[in-house]
Amino acid sequence: MTSLAWLIPIALFLGALGLGGFIWALKSGQYEDLDGAAWRALEDDPPEKPQAGV
Repeated sequence: MTSLAWLIPIALFLGALGLGGFIWALKSGQYEDLDGAAWRALEDDPPEKPQAGV
């Protein structure tokens, strides 16, 4: 029974830590462009670099 007294607060702490990480990821823009990375991986041409002096 005393193990539940330790396990419940630890589980609540880990759940709050996961929720905090998820909210941080939402606010930092991790989920804004879900399709862009997949399309950039399929593109053949590298982006053109601007030429100096032109």
